[in-house]
Amino acid sequence: MVKRTGTALSYRFVRDAKGWRVFVSVQAQPVKIITNYLMGAMGVDVNADHLAVAETDRFGNLIAAQRIDLHTCGKSADQAKALIGDAAVSMVEQARQAGKPVVIEKLNFQKKKAEMETVNRQQARMLSSFACNKVASSIKSAAFRAGVEVIEVNPAYTSVIGAVNHAQQKGISVHQGAALAITRRGLGLSERSAVSVGLVPTANGGHVTFELPERNRSKHVWSFWSKVRANLKAAHAAHYRCGDHQKDPPPLTPATRSLGAIWYSTAQFRGANRQQNCSADMLGDVPW
Repeated sequence: MVKRTGTALSYRFVRDAKGWRVFVSVQAQPVKIITNYLMGAMGVDVNADHLAVAETDRFGNLIAAQRIDLHTCGKSADQAKALIGDAAVSMVEQARQAGKPVVIEKLNFQKKKAEMETVNRQQARMLSSFACNKVASSIKSAAFRAGVEVIEVNPAYTSVIGAVNHAQQKGISVHQGAALAITRRGLGLSERSAVSVGLVPTANGGHVTFELPERNRSKHVWSFWSKVRANLKAAHAAHYRCGDHQKDPPPLTPATRSLGAIWYSTAQFRGANRQQNCSADMLGDVPW
């Protein structure tokens, strides 16, 4: 017995080299939204080999952070789609059980890649447009079916805010910090600097430390984060130029160690005093 639902179907017949194909289209029925941002939110940061997820309460306080592995390198297109779909469904199900919306970035692949280069150049090189777009569409599809609201936010400076404001303070990775920044932006919360000294983890287990610029309160807060990004990028560049990303961090003076840092960068903006960072005759000025 066929159950009549009154749903309109659209048929399309297509002939190709293999023969005839029939495509049937039906309008998807919306599911009642069961999430509420007053409960908090879950933010997602898309990376080359994993999804970084941060869950907050309604005040933007971190409740939990996790990493969902997503190794699509070397996989066929269908295998990659299946892996991404499973990761999206898993994350959305957590949001449904928590009753919280999901916050994602309005991804522009080129901007996302440029933003990631600030905190992790290797991850930026591995990132693919296919993965970014497929993750976003998979999350939206899974959320639509589960009745979970999806909030899309501007991706500007989320990686920098996460690395500087949240990673060291909360004891999480820079990517989970970015997910936290995305979540807080989705809730409309403050993005002002929460620290006085930039202290950002590096891939070798150390940190780069740099001074934060002065905040001009007559300008938008993103003007401040633009300057922070330039300083952070310069600090990472000096870290790589000196080869310190390949060895254990050198010891620090007690005063610098009291900040919680393991490695200190004297980097300035790109092109400024390049010899100051690496020349043998200047090593006496480096604070370690």
